[in-house]
Amino acid sequence: MSLLLTRLFVALLAPRPARKERGDVPGWVLITVMTAGLVVVIWGLAGKQLAQMLQDALDSVSNK
Repeated sequence: MSLLLTRLFVALLAPRPARKERGDVPGWVLITVMTAGLVVVIWGLAGKQLAQMLQDALDSVSNK
């Protein structure tokens, strides 16, 4: 029994080799490209309205 506990203890505390995890790079690239595409589409469709909304908001703050 003590040999089993010793092996378990050594296995838990022994340094493990470093794993090289790169993550989900293609997923992040896809999210970034899709987000940029959505920004371009929204800006193209509603750019003037968004600019007017911002100007109205800034004017309402500066007038108070």
